[in-house]
Amino acid sequence: MASSRLSLRYVRRFTTVAGDATTTVDVAAPSSGKISVSKAKSILRKVHDPDKALEIYSNVSDHSVSPASSHYAQELTVRRLAKCSRFSDIEALIESQKNDPKIKEEPFYSNLIRSYGRASMIDHAMRAFEQMDQYGTPRSAVSFNALLTACLHSQKFDKVPQLFDEIPQRYKNIIPDKISYGVLIKSYCDSGSPEKAIEIMRQMESKGMEVTTIAFTTILGSLYKKGELEVAESLWKEMVKKGCELDNAAYNVRLMSAQKESPERVNELIDEMISVGLKPDTISYNYLMTAYCEKGMLEEAKKVYGGLQVNSCAPNAATFRTLIFHLCYSGLYEQGYAIFKKSVSMNKIPDFNTLQHLVVGLVRNKKTDDAKGLIRTVKKKFPPSFLNAWKKLEEELELYSKTDASSSSSA
Repeated sequence: MASSRLSLRYVRRFTTVAGDATTTVDVAAPSSGKISVSKAKSILRKVHDPDKALEIYSNVSDHSVSPASSHYAQELTVRRLAKCSRFSDIEALIESQKNDPKIKEEPFYSNLIRSYGRASMIDHAMRAFEQMDQYGTPRSAVSFNALLTACLHSQKFDKVPQLFDEIPQRYKNIIPDKISYGVLIKSYCDSGSPEKAIEIMRQMESKGMEVTTIAFTTILGSLYKKGELEVAESLWKEMVKKGCELDNAAYNVRLMSAQKESPERVNELIDEMISVGLKPDTISYNYLMTAYCEKGMLEEAKKVYGGLQVNSCAPNAATFRTLIFHLCYSGLYEQGYAIFKKSVSMNKIPDFNTLQHLVVGLVRNKKTDDAKGLIRTVKKKFPPSFLNAWKKLEEELELYSKTDASSSSSA
């Protein structure tokens, strides 16, 4: 099965979805079928069908032109496959990369390890790391960090400290760097132990090793999530005092906590960002919008949403999810449906749980055609393996017609 799916050079044609348009590309001739890495990335962000993702990735003209972009395209493809539990296909795809002459280059090999991590296939990532000698690929902090990152992506947080101790002892040429320590810090934070992460940070400082803004921010976010506000604010003051280069990510972590206080507090921090020369981004404004929503100030929240473009920002999936959820909570289903249509046009469709509230509300308010239209749209955008919950909801709301059933079975 895996080999037949992955023999994509023999596929004559493939179809990609861009917005609402369907584009059929003839790949019979290399000159007409091949696409650039950047084009593949653009399409892959919009495509959720795993077979289409594989076809697109297989038709990249030259993966070596932009190794970083090529790796990102590979990870997107792996993630599409993983969501459908296509693990044998993932293994076939990644293992096929070992025939590439670049396999002897550690950065290239490390990308394969990280890709296994994206699919939560940590045993495969470990095996790949152990097999590096077979391909004559050197090991250093680069591949070590890839393995640690694979553990994070697989949510094997307890394995990171274990490997952090074991691997450098087994391979003397592997010396953990600031990135290695950053991954270790994140593993403790993701497992809900920011105090241990702070201990690691102090170890780094005692060794004269740079503690990156990312590491600081990771700890800060974990402290806020755990409700340790005083410790978090103390760490923030320490960052400022040390002259740490504060960026949007650091401020957004504070905004995440501030949204639980009040919209006024969020606005204060946004003004502070601007005063220090930073430009608030979509995430920043999402926190402000959420703060207004939580206080029932929907008109103010809609103003924030409407002002994104003025502030050179674009709504993301979280923007639409938050606004639709709160519009539904307030019984404003028609407004929620209008926002949903906007999310479709931008390929930022919210999750099932959010849209379920919208569909139920539309049906209760005699907007059955809108409810059916929403479900038809979702069916077009996602592969059949994603649609079981939608089919169940259709049946419960008696929206599932015989025509839909026959077209579904023939698809």
